[in-house]
Amino acid sequence: MQNRSFSTVAFLLPAFACVSVAGSGQTPTAQQPASEQSAATLKIQAREVVLPVTVRDKHGALVSSLKAGDFTLAEDGRPQVIKSFTRESNLPFRLGLLVDTSRSVSVALDSERKAAGKFVDQMLPADAKAGTAGDEAFLIHFDHEVELLEDFTNSREKLHRELDDMGPTHASNSNQGPETSDSGSGSGGESRRRNGTQLYDAIYLASHDLMEQKDGRKALIVFSDGGDRGSKETMNDAIDAADHANVVIYTVYFKGEQEQNGFGNQGQGGRRGGGGYPGGGGGYPGGGGGYPGGGGGRRGPDTTSANGQDGKKNMEKIAARTGGRFFEAKKKDNLDEIYGQIAEELRGQYLLTYTPDKADTDGGYHKIALKASKDDLLVVTREGYYAPGGDTK
Repeated sequence: MQNRSFSTVAFLLPAFACVSVAGSGQTPTAQQPASEQSAATLKIQAREVVLPVTVRDKHGALVSSLKAGDFTLAEDGRPQVIKSFTRESNLPFRLGLLVDTSRSVSVALDSERKAAGKFVDQMLPADAKAGTAGDEAFLIHFDHEVELLEDFTNSREKLHRELDDMGPTHASNSNQGPETSDSGSGSGGESRRRNGTQLYDAIYLASHDLMEQKDGRKALIVFSDGGDRGSKETMNDAIDAADHANVVIYTVYFKGEQEQNGFGNQGQGGRRGGGGYPGGGGGYPGGGGGYPGGGGGRRGPDTTSANGQDGKKNMEKIAARTGGRFFEAKKKDNLDEIYGQIAEELRGQYLLTYTPDKADTDGGYHKIALKASKDDLLVVTREGYYAPGGDTK
């Protein structure tokens, strides 16, 4: 695959024979035979909303025995009837790995590569040819360039190869200007190039250009210090793109080399100057990780980046608004733990479906409130969804 501007990706991906729905994925109709519910032939009800739901108890353990009657659901303040609530699903995982390879997080690249590789092994089939679930993942790195290193694939080998080779974009590319197509990396990925670290552009492009036309249970895992210093898109643009694509975002925050001492030296070699992929430390509750909105444990002395942004708050907000989870990377010994928790959570999610009481064909945004009948349960899902017919800018 030759290098090309990232903005053209949406027109080059294979089309899916599925009707798009509001929510975080599509679900087979109740009348459809099980034999026809494969990943490639999913049929859905156009007005049905599908939400991924994670439930944990006060100790942070996943709760797996709940039913629809254990919850109340509202859309824009109006009560809704939950149609189904189950952990079983034929829907494939569509996963995106987004890796900040800027200088501020470069000391973590070796540890990130290893954690990400294990995550890939947990989420994708060992034999790509034998895989039947349709689970796929792609890999993007970003600094002053946003580059697609590996498009959707169910091949562990391809993703491992790109993870091993991944590193910062060569500095010589930084003067080529935005959206130049010659990255000089030889990786065959799409790219968009500007100045600074393009966190928001990476999320926007992954959601809008890659995820929006896909079916299934869709999630991005984003590793970064949370600072953005060059994106064309704003944070709201990026989150709106994720909402339109029905994507949940898990964020792994790394404080940066000035205040981080637990990751050792930067990895050597690599096609782009060393590197790897995301990781993080902490846990739930407390520690370095936690659900967004709870602070993710104790706050460090200063999480403000050089350009005045609070990277930790940015990463918490992105996770919270998309129904994901925030983690903070502190020690390399915790990297495997964090990615193991993300994999566990993805595998342990419920899927909730309902049909809104009011039809919307204009693509409006609708606020969702889902509550458990037991007060000691923590319920996490998307804050809302865009009805069919809406679009990002």
